[in-house]
Amino acid sequence: MASPVMTDDKFVSTPAAHVHENPLLGSLRSIYQSVWDRRDALGLPNPGSFDNISREFSRDVSLSNFMFTGLRAEWSKPFSNSPIFHLSHQLSMGAQAISPYTFSALYGTSKVFLQGTWELDNSLSARSNYRWHDSFITKTNAQIAPGNAMLSLENDYTGKDFTASLKAMNPSIIDGGIKGIWMASYLQSVTPSLALGLEMVWQRVAMSSSPEAMIQYGAKYKGQDWIASLQMQAEGPQGTGLSSTYWRKLTDKVSVGADLNLQFAPGLGGQAGLLGGGLQKEGSASAAAKYEFRASTYRAQLDSKGKLSVLLEKTILPAVRITFAGEMDHLKQQTKVGVAVSVEAMSEDLMEQAEKGAISAPSPPL
Repeated sequence: MASPVMTDDKFVSTPAAHVHENPLLGSLRSIYQSVWDRRDALGLPNPGSFDNISREFSRDVSLSNFMFTGLRAEWSKPFSNSPIFHLSHQLSMGAQAISPYTFSALYGTSKVFLQGTWELDNSLSARSNYRWHDSFITKTNAQIAPGNAMLSLENDYTGKDFTASLKAMNPSIIDGGIKGIWMASYLQSVTPSLALGLEMVWQRVAMSSSPEAMIQYGAKYKGQDWIASLQMQAEGPQGTGLSSTYWRKLTDKVSVGADLNLQFAPGLGGQAGLLGGGLQKEGSASAAAKYEFRASTYRAQLDSKGKLSVLLEKTILPAVRITFAGEMDHLKQQTKVGVAVSVEAMSEDLMEQAEKGAISAPSPPL
C-alpha cells in the first residue's frame, strides 16, 4: 500500500496517506477495535453450530438415531491409525430401509476426511471434508442411487465465540436461474451460558415453481450440569413450528433428557386460520435416559404416542460388540426387534501401538 514518501527533503502525500489521515475513518477504526477488545475480554466460548444446537439430547440420550430392526453383522478392519484407514463390510436382514450388503472405506488425516460407501443396489455415496485452517472447513457430500442423485456443499467457519455456516443442496444455475436448497446459519455466544442464532432457508425445486423462504430462530442455554435449547420456525410453507430439548447429567454414568415439538399449520375447516381455514395443531414429546455400565450402555425412551424404545450395547471382548434394540408401540400394537454384532479385526501391531500410545490418531475435520 502506498504511503507518504520523502523526495528532496519534502514529503509527498499519496492517496493512502489521506485515507489514514481521514478523521472519520480513524474514529470508525477506533470504535471497531474498542468493541473487538471488549468482546475478546469477555472470553465467550464457541457455542457450536446451529445444526447441532440440540446435540446433547439428540446424540447422547435420544434413540432416534440409534434404533434399527432385523439382524446386522459388521466387520471392520483398521489398516492404519495415522493416517486413519479403515475398511468395513455390513450385512443386514429384515430391514427394508437398509441394503442387505454395504461396503465402506474411510481415510482421515488432520486436514482431510474421505469416506465412500457402496450398496448392493449400486447406490454410491461419498463424503469429503477439507480443513483449510483451524477455523474453516469445507464439506462435500454426494449420493448416487438408481433414479436419484444428490449433491451437498457446505462451508463452516468456527470463530472464538460464534459459528457461521453456508450450505447448498443440489445447487444449479444452468436452467436460466438459481435452483436448489440454500441455507445460511449463524450461532453466537452472548454470555458464557447463553447463545442465540438463526438459520435462513431458500429453496426452488424447478424454474417453473415459485421460490420458498423460511427463517428459524434458536437459543441454547448451558447450566452447570444441564443444557436446554429452543428452536422456533417462523411461518413458512409448513406453518409455524416450535422445538425444545432439555439434557441433564445426573451422575458420571447417568444422563437424562426430554424434548417437545409443536407444529401449527393451516387446515381445511373452521373459521380461523389462513384464508378462512382452520389451524391444524400437532405435537409430540419424549423422555429418554442413558446409563453407562462398566462394559455396556443402556438407553431407554418413551414418547407421547405410547412408543417405548430400548437399546443395549454390550462389549463382549475389546474387539466385539453386541447391540440389542427393541421397540413397542402400545397404540398400534406393534413390536420391533433388532440384533447387531460388530467385530473390529485390528492387527496385533496396531493394538500394541494403541495400548502403548506410540501413535496418536489424528483428528479429522468431521
